[in-house]
Amino acid sequence: MPELPEVEAARRAIEDHCLGRVIKRCVVAEDPKVIDGFSPSEFESSLLGKTIVSARRKGKNLWLELDSPPFPSFQFGMAGAIYIKGVAVTQYRRSAVNSSDEWPSKYSKAFIELDDGTELSLTDKRRFAKVRLLNDPVSVPPVSELGPDALLEPMQLDEFVDSLSKKKIAIKSLLLDQSFLSGIGDWIADEVLYQSRIHPMQIASTMSKESCKCLHDCIKEVISKALDVGADISQFPENWIFHSREKKPGKAFVDGKKIEFITVGGRTPAYVPELQKLTGTQSGKAIRSGQKRKSDSKTDVKLEPGSDDEENAENTNSKGGQKGRRGTKQPATKRRIKDVEEADEDQPKKTVKATTSDTGNKKNDFMESESKDEQENEGEEYTGKGKLGKCGRGAKKPPAKKKMRDENDEASGGKRKKVGRGKSKK
Repeated sequence: MPELPEVEAARRAIEDHCLGRVIKRCVVAEDPKVIDGFSPSEFESSLLGKTIVSARRKGKNLWLELDSPPFPSFQFGMAGAIYIKGVAVTQYRRSAVNSSDEWPSKYSKAFIELDDGTELSLTDKRRFAKVRLLNDPVSVPPVSELGPDALLEPMQLDEFVDSLSKKKIAIKSLLLDQSFLSGIGDWIADEVLYQSRIHPMQIASTMSKESCKCLHDCIKEVISKALDVGADISQFPENWIFHSREKKPGKAFVDGKKIEFITVGGRTPAYVPELQKLTGTQSGKAIRSGQKRKSDSKTDVKLEPGSDDEENAENTNSKGGQKGRRGTKQPATKRRIKDVEEADEDQPKKTVKATTSDTGNKKNDFMESESKDEQENEGEEYTGKGKLGKCGRGAKKPPAKKKMRDENDEASGGKRKKVGRGKSKK
């Protein structure tokens, strides 16, 4: 998904081509999932005739500062991207749309035309982006909830080390926490951990000061290098794990070393076990865990639904062991549970119904005995005389049982004889 370098590249492109220009025309899509809290007519009336003063960013959020509020704010989500007609704005691989054939794109969510003919568009193929109109974006969520920006407000080394020493969670999960440090997402976190040779599951508070310093430097270096090439992924250094992190397990390598994937905080980070090792007390746990896994035929990668983000929701496996993210199969246990649940839905529901009639207590006693036998045969819990079992309320008894009961009534002259289990009437 677009992270700090991609959003910053878009901000810089807007500053280079749109500042000082007056908004001549604007259109917003009728998509309530993306357009947050206003109508298309409100968007148009709020922006027409306004001048773009600056483009601002914090974390993965960008907004246009106009000569008067409200300001259009863009949260890029998983596949949001800013396009300027005729300008080579960076394209993240999942965001790219063919703007040369169709302009504005059918995926456009907000379109703005300026008085000099410049046109820009926010597109989103996946519909996880958000477009808002805000009087002061910095003072309200989501921007107000963000931690310091990794580029604009970097932590000093001492502050960074002190902060990590208090965090008892996996370092990969911490880096993804936007309230800790904003702008870092999946690929940056994987890259800085690989470059600093830190295992993604290393607990932050257990990291040495040297590791903390190395990570601090790598965050700055990776973001700077990405911005130096305009966030153009084709120009990222060849020795970055970025280029191989989306390949299938067993086929991903960086500098000749194998890349593996694990689950941390609902995400699946890429790392190189040969270089990124757990340290301290976690090292011993890793050895014991590795010995256990050697005798276990189940996959080490656990696929989890739903996380933020929202990317895991897309990759949740369907039944039947279809392949999910990174080519891994749905765990067998989950498949078996799902199969059983679906099989149960196909079975008719049974009810033990207590009734009263002219036959009085004798009939109730017979039905209780019969219900008990039936439930025991079905493996269900017997709940007692006159009470409903687990089968549900309102279902009728099977016709075969009712017919047998009627025949018994006729044979006994209207009087029912109790028959014990395993015995037959004579």
